[in-house]
Amino acid sequence: MNRQPEHAYFFAYKDKESALSYDRSYSQGFTLLNGAWKFHYGRHPNDVDDDFFKKEFNDAAWESLHVPSHWEMKGYSKPHYTNVQYPFPVDPPHIPSDNPTGTYRKTFYLSEVKERSVIRFEGVDSAFDLWLNGEYIGYSTGSRIAAEFDISDLLIEGHNTLAVKVYKWSAQSYLEDQDMWWLSGIFRDVYILSKETTGIKDYFVKTIFDKDYKDAELNLSLDVTEATIGKDVKIELFDKNHDRVFEETVSLDKESVEFSKTVETPVKWSAEDPTLHHLLFTIEDNGNVLEVVPQRIGFRQVELKDGLIKVNGQRILFKGVNRHEFHPEHGRAVPLDVMEQHLKLMKQHNINAVRTSHYPSDPRFYDLCDEYGFYVIDETDLETHGFTLINDLDQLSDNKDWQKNYIDRIKRMVERDKNHPAVIIWSLGNESGFGQNHLAMAEWARGRDETRLLHYEGETIRILDESNYEPKTLNQSADFFSTMYTDVGRLEKLGKQTHLEQPHVLCEFAHAMGNGPGGFKEYTELFNKYPRLQGGFVWEWIDHGIKAINEDNEEFYAYGGDFGEHPHDGNFVIDGLIFPDRTPSPALLDYKRAIQPVKAELEGNQLTITNRYDFIDLSKLKANWVLKQNGRILDQGDLDVTGIKAQESETFDLPLDVSEITKESQLLVECHTKNTERWSDSGHLVAWDQFTIGKGVTWPERHATDEPIAVMEDGDLLFLKNGQFELVFDTFEGKIKTYRVNGDLLIEEGPENNFWRPMTDNDSIGHDDFNTRPNKEAWKQYGVDHFQERIEEVSVDLDDDDFVIEVKSTLAPPVLNWGFRSTVTYTVRPNGVITIDVKGEKFGNGPLTLPKIGLQMNISKWLDQVTWYGNGPGESYPDIQFATRKDVWTLKSDELETSYIMPQENGNRSDVDWVSFTHSDGTGFLIKGNDLNFSLREYSTEILDEAKHIYELVKEDAWELNIDHKLNGIGSSSCGPGVLDKYKLTNDSYQYHLSLEPYTR
Repeated sequence: MNRQPEHAYFFAYKDKESALSYDRSYSQGFTLLNGAWKFHYGRHPNDVDDDFFKKEFNDAAWESLHVPSHWEMKGYSKPHYTNVQYPFPVDPPHIPSDNPTGTYRKTFYLSEVKERSVIRFEGVDSAFDLWLNGEYIGYSTGSRIAAEFDISDLLIEGHNTLAVKVYKWSAQSYLEDQDMWWLSGIFRDVYILSKETTGIKDYFVKTIFDKDYKDAELNLSLDVTEATIGKDVKIELFDKNHDRVFEETVSLDKESVEFSKTVETPVKWSAEDPTLHHLLFTIEDNGNVLEVVPQRIGFRQVELKDGLIKVNGQRILFKGVNRHEFHPEHGRAVPLDVMEQHLKLMKQHNINAVRTSHYPSDPRFYDLCDEYGFYVIDETDLETHGFTLINDLDQLSDNKDWQKNYIDRIKRMVERDKNHPAVIIWSLGNESGFGQNHLAMAEWARGRDETRLLHYEGETIRILDESNYEPKTLNQSADFFSTMYTDVGRLEKLGKQTHLEQPHVLCEFAHAMGNGPGGFKEYTELFNKYPRLQGGFVWEWIDHGIKAINEDNEEFYAYGGDFGEHPHDGNFVIDGLIFPDRTPSPALLDYKRAIQPVKAELEGNQLTITNRYDFIDLSKLKANWVLKQNGRILDQGDLDVTGIKAQESETFDLPLDVSEITKESQLLVECHTKNTERWSDSGHLVAWDQFTIGKGVTWPERHATDEPIAVMEDGDLLFLKNGQFELVFDTFEGKIKTYRVNGDLLIEEGPENNFWRPMTDNDSIGHDDFNTRPNKEAWKQYGVDHFQERIEEVSVDLDDDDFVIEVKSTLAPPVLNWGFRSTVTYTVRPNGVITIDVKGEKFGNGPLTLPKIGLQMNISKWLDQVTWYGNGPGESYPDIQFATRKDVWTLKSDELETSYIMPQENGNRSDVDWVSFTHSDGTGFLIKGNDLNFSLREYSTEILDEAKHIYELVKEDAWELNIDHKLNGIGSSSCGPGVLDKYKLTNDSYQYHLSLEPYTR
């Protein structure tokens, strides 16, 4: 009610110099109202003082609340998380009587007021009434879209008082059922613009290239106030260095004017080279400057051509993420500097695209995307997902009574963001079924803006044939096919459908919940193989963990249910590539490598470098190669990749003879930034590849002598010792009790056979839409978490100077009749080396897969350093190891774990040939094997499996060491496909070998 029509986001300045600063604080008539407001929280709309809006109302007893913010984040009621469920009865348009209501008051002083004044709220959740100086102004809905009101007749010089009544629920809440916290209040900027009656109201800038994408038409539609008729507008274009490209003056003989100008060979804008020009509109009256409006523009053209999404005539590949606005302390009230930190982090990890899931972002975010270079899918603030739970997802989307609301939402977004080169696609919303209202949205958007494409996944899923996943027709509301969490098998089928005139994009894939997702490598291989598969957007960017304090005054990150809310969806909101504190997760590192813009391939001594950028050459990068053997550099050199153009390759002859390298070695090829970029320091690692050459591991040197072993028995305990070591073996339990070297206790218990790991989110959750049954459910059904060992026989023999202990046992769960006939053979040598041969013969019918096959033991806490030859430096699993490379790595023992918000399996290192556990003085022990896995943790498997938050973890007195033969992959079944077949650990017989020996570093 009374809201002004939405328009382009801009500010007017007094002169060119201040305009080119783009600093709104220097703009004409700008008054920012952020800061301390008086606030009262009511349980419902009537739980407020009837006179609160009056200027003379005494609010001294009210508390102070910072704006922008959410009142739930400040202690007024509690945050509430749901994914799909509406937290109120589904009976549109009706809302609960219990409707928390926040009333705000702000008194501010203005020394000068112009004739034309508006107040603008960039975001209020979910609806509000507004008063100024005791007079009613209007009402607005649409939480993540701006609301602007004309206050010219009420704003005065001197003291003014604003009063705002904000409602948590409104009828429009049915259109805002996104997967996120329900948070309320004035959470974006509030400001006043007070200007003269002359000036610009709106404008729309378009750039259209010729058929060769060389010269461009700059087309401008400009709307001015009635009072501006008869004035002139000077239109100037400047390049990135602020050098003038052209200047034209146009007489304003009406409120709307059109302008067109050919610009010869402008530098084009793309996500890889985000060159911006500066367009200035100067309103003049007989040479006097009235106002100057600046607009960054990018010369770029988006089109659907040859069945592909193209920018400036070139197919692009979306290497994207879905980004909710979130901050662990502020909710969706994200500070500008944090927005910029997020974008820098994305660029550092090779991400080039953002989907603003599932609503328009803060308007300043788009300025940053223009500058840093991102392709943006700008999404309408629209989701009605909760209607699936009453089997009527289309209820609102196909109801014409709601059509006005649907169109209003996309219209306000498009009008605000239409001049951003970064925005190349408008999205009609998310998970709202499909109906006539989407078609009406599309019709309006195409009529308003023919220069961008449209997206809506909800139509695609109606088109796809469930049996073979082949589209039966083209999209009407959207310009390309879009699906979520499509598995790689189906995706490859879609990639082969080259007859279709619309390409395919994964608007969501690789659900990044907890440890995972697995399979980035396979997805990106398909994107690079099939042109019509134009990439995707990982779900999602950041964990939505809210910083909280428990009863013991310990900080933790809260998720659904932690505030006692009902209903809720638990930790499903903890599903980002970065943790709440913006620390990159292992998955982000994996994604970075999968989408890296440079690829190296080795054949003999010839190294081929391929530039996978879509537009730019590699002149900003420097490349080098390093040949290592067991961590030691053998040779190295530089590569001049400067001249490799986009989508082209160059082959280099390396000055080494690969055939002469007999021992296992690694050739590492890296590309770093040459210079400091806005988003990184010089020397930032952009891409790398590694190749293994030769065979045969070089083992660490040992210094030990053979001494005769003395044997002593004490009941079930067998003591084997000499001057170097002592081994205590329990013949009843069939395992090592302790192992000491030079009197130091190394192993405190074990090793024991182990098939269980702490469940990951992807182990624990399945999804009917993707035919994934939770691994946890199957594994527990078959008792994998409760294996028992029955010792059948323990034999001790002397083989020359070696003692051989063979333990035969049956490993099986209670209740059931399947398991393994196990034989573990320990060979103890006079030099302290213990070789362990493990064999398991499967019997009976168990689950199809197992979590792991390996050994578990407890080792002494004083062993505080770990060095290994294998994948590192971070954690890795069968389907999540693309970010790791083989080398010799060293970390402190307490640096090996990954602290997921929901505790779970973590910290594994894969493809390990040897690993040492030592004290700072260098003493300890070494484990050798082939392609082993290990993890070292302060917490037991049981504790990790039971804990729901990090603060619930209790440190053990010894390190839990897992040495594993094989592991099941991770997958992404928390919301998507399960583990790919090639990464599954099938339930079958097994056999492996390792050795354990004293070691001094």
